[in-house]
Amino acid sequence: MPALVRRVLLPLVASLAVLVPSAALGADGSITHVEPTADGLQVLVAVPEGVEVDLDAVTVTVDGVETTATAAPAEAAAAVRRTAVLAIDTSNSMRGDRFGSAKAAALTFIRTAPTDVEIGIVSFAGTVDEALAPTTDRDAAREVVRSLTLSQQTMLHDGVLAAVELAGSEGQRSLLVLSDGADTSDTPFEDVTAAVEDSGVILNAVALDQGETALAALQDLANAGNGRLVESSRTALEEAFSQEADALARQVLVTAPVPSGVTASQATVEITLAGDVEPVVAQAFATVQAATAVPATAPPVVEQDGWVPPSWVMYAGVGTLGLGLVALVVLLVPRGPAPLTAEERLSRYTEATTPGSSGGPRVDADQALASAKDAAAGVLRRNKSLDARITHRLEGAGSELKSSEWLLVHTAVFVVAGLVGLLLGRGNIVLGLLFLVLGGLGPWLYLGIRTSRRRKAFNSLLPDTLQLMSGSLAAGLSLAQSVDTIVREGADPVATEFKRVLVETRLGVPLEDALEGVAERFESKDFEWVVMAIKIQRQVGGNLAELLDTVAATMREREYLRRQVAALAAEGKLSAWVLGGLPPVFMLYLFVSQRDYVIVMFTEPLGILMMVGAAVILSVGVFWMSKLVKVEV
Repeated sequence: MPALVRRVLLPLVASLAVLVPSAALGADGSITHVEPTADGLQVLVAVPEGVEVDLDAVTVTVDGVETTATAAPAEAAAAVRRTAVLAIDTSNSMRGDRFGSAKAAALTFIRTAPTDVEIGIVSFAGTVDEALAPTTDRDAAREVVRSLTLSQQTMLHDGVLAAVELAGSEGQRSLLVLSDGADTSDTPFEDVTAAVEDSGVILNAVALDQGETALAALQDLANAGNGRLVESSRTALEEAFSQEADALARQVLVTAPVPSGVTASQATVEITLAGDVEPVVAQAFATVQAATAVPATAPPVVEQDGWVPPSWVMYAGVGTLGLGLVALVVLLVPRGPAPLTAEERLSRYTEATTPGSSGGPRVDADQALASAKDAAAGVLRRNKSLDARITHRLEGAGSELKSSEWLLVHTAVFVVAGLVGLLLGRGNIVLGLLFLVLGGLGPWLYLGIRTSRRRKAFNSLLPDTLQLMSGSLAAGLSLAQSVDTIVREGADPVATEFKRVLVETRLGVPLEDALEGVAERFESKDFEWVVMAIKIQRQVGGNLAELLDTVAATMREREYLRRQVAALAAEGKLSAWVLGGLPPVFMLYLFVSQRDYVIVMFTEPLGILMMVGAAVILSVGVFWMSKLVKVEV
């Protein structure tokens, strides 16, 4: 039984002894706040629990010089502002009975605190939320406490800083910090303790089942705030908060003028209140009057704060830089030559489409960007391989852009992507480089997707096209006439490509060579076989219509088999897409919705290393999954 008594009573006694504000301890009382005014001093004195004092028998001395004084309950006088801020840990480690007990304790404090005390509430977990500014509205405070929810991490340091700021700088200010975990933020602990000491607040901390390191940190915080640390269980939380509220209710406001013989701005203040058993004595060294005024001849001290630009200035600066780069490019590009005549255009078009010539037809434009196009064309003329690759990609995708125009568009996308990355990352270089990479690869990927879709459409229409050619030949039409029939009755992209075949044949290109150009642009093995069959038939003779029917039937059988394999592999392909696309898409979602939570992955060296490692592992996984689900027919 004695052991049980010790386990129950000792935490309560410790809570009672610790939670009473302890800015300066006297014999059996404490002075929690000294406020000099024009009429003298206003001093808040904390009276120990269970002691009755005679407010009419009060003695005040300042640096040993006695002065007249009056005393009254602090709640009734309400002459000094009193503020209490609750800083509550809402991390996931508080879930269950702990969180319910914490809410109940906070509600008890709100219910029992004196009516003149302004109560503020700060919650901290993965973020810090200044849930309630100091107010005497108890209903609002209760509503805020009931609405608190849990989340990840414990940003204890930032929560204490926010509570100090929320408490303000006037009157008596006290903080009651409740936490059950160590800090997970990047804020240095030294900055927190320095802020608590400089603010002059009284900080008491309540620790729930913490390790030695976390307890030591809370103890240092309490020491910086002239308070104490209480190690409590969830069953004793409500009692601890109630004791803090009772300590505020027992405070007495003592008003006294500063004796005329005291000239120093700081002095020792001692207050004695007559008690029912023995006097209550409280003592503190505090500021008792304003410092001596600066002589009129002394120049005033002017503090010059540097200008802090608003956030939109950065975005405007990046946008201006982008516009400046575009203007510089336009100014540096030389003016284009005079427009070509109709004869010159026809001559260039003929030269460009003749076998052995490089590049497509070049038509001058009268737009403002004609000079830029000429400059891009000059770059491509000096790099024939690049020109050939761009032209091949554009032809495969069915784009009407020239290689020089595509180069300008690609450059613009590259620059704009980099600027967008800098804007979204607020000047972050890593994110800017990431968007630059996307701007460089994105246009090529777009061309690749268009080329793939166009190739699939061409191959799917090829059997019907051959059937139509076979019918035309069987009806007595020539091969060129059957091609013209496909141009008039076929669907894109077959009709468009065969129309180009007719144009090339009319300009002198052999029909077989023009058809071979179609096979090269679409990289179609099936159509290469068709062209080979046509060449053989042209050389040795035979029934071309029957040959085309046979080839068309073979293609239909292969297409049927290809679709059957695709259906069987669809589940694996979908799994590969989900597994490969989910990590980057989820990262993008977090970047947009929880920017502060994920930005450390792009700013901290460890985060960047983790991102690179994840990208490598994901790339290897995507590569192997693509090989597993890809079946050649």
